[in-house]
Amino acid sequence: MIKRTLFFGNPAYLSLRNEQLVIKRNDPDTGQELVSTAAIEDIGVVVLEDRQITITNAALDALLANNCAVITCDEKHMPSGMMLPLSGNTTQSERFQLQIEASLPLRKQLWQQTIQAKIHNQAAVLKHCLNAEIGNMRVWERDVKSGDSDNLEGRAAAYYWKMLFPEFDSFTRGRDEDCPNNLLNYGYAILRGVMARALVSSGLLPTLGIHHHNRYNAYCLADDVMEPYRPYVDTLVLQILHSGADCSQLTTDLKRRLLSIPVMEVLIDGQRRPLMVAASQTTASLYRCFSGEQRKVSYPLMEQ
Repeated sequence: MIKRTLFFGNPAYLSLRNEQLVIKRNDPDTGQELVSTAAIEDIGVVVLEDRQITITNAALDALLANNCAVITCDEKHMPSGMMLPLSGNTTQSERFQLQIEASLPLRKQLWQQTIQAKIHNQAAVLKHCLNAEIGNMRVWERDVKSGDSDNLEGRAAAYYWKMLFPEFDSFTRGRDEDCPNNLLNYGYAILRGVMARALVSSGLLPTLGIHHHNRYNAYCLADDVMEPYRPYVDTLVLQILHSGADCSQLTTDLKRRLLSIPVMEVLIDGQRRPLMVAASQTTASLYRCFSGEQRKVSYPLMEQ
């Protein structure tokens, strides 16, 4: 089932009644109070942007119990934090143990698969969106070794970012807010929330990565497995740019378009799925790799 993504960019009061999220807000034109509801079980991601939003503990508890990712934003309207349930799977402790005990060779093999899928999808973006040369990308995809010991991810990334935005002189990918980095950062934050939610639902610990190991990062594993999904965000950003939209500021319309990321169609295991559903397939397959049931993670692959 496809879960809804709810975005709150204006003052609102959110509460719980009869397993429904009750949303109270004032009409910006008339000042009249408006009340609407949304079934808790239908919600997958909630983005709280406005600084004057109030949400009750009962509503938060119900959202988290439904394995919903609740994302908060800072004063610059950029995602800054995320809340996830502590228990998202009935065999969570057992799955945590398998994840913790995963051998180094296994983690290196999983990272190899991850980078191969990422480079594959980056090459597909360059070919279909920009008609760029991707022969080198195909070679790098094929030559990725266990653990990506030759750092072909970095080599591919340097070429990818150089080619992706030809209209921006000397584009540098980073956390600054200049366009198109503002669009990329916002989209990646939404993607990260979707992936963290999927990991929790599969009984895995988002903090314990297969490659990323930052003592200050609570979502290392989410950052690992979202790598092959990033090119889908890049594709959406390219579509926004090519539509002629003014991207100097993250407007409500731009955010609305980026919030469609969870329902973007992807091809995974030969079938077309919404990205949010595919993320769950990826994390479920990752657990099966930890348990020894299979050896390959299921990642979406773009057509080249």
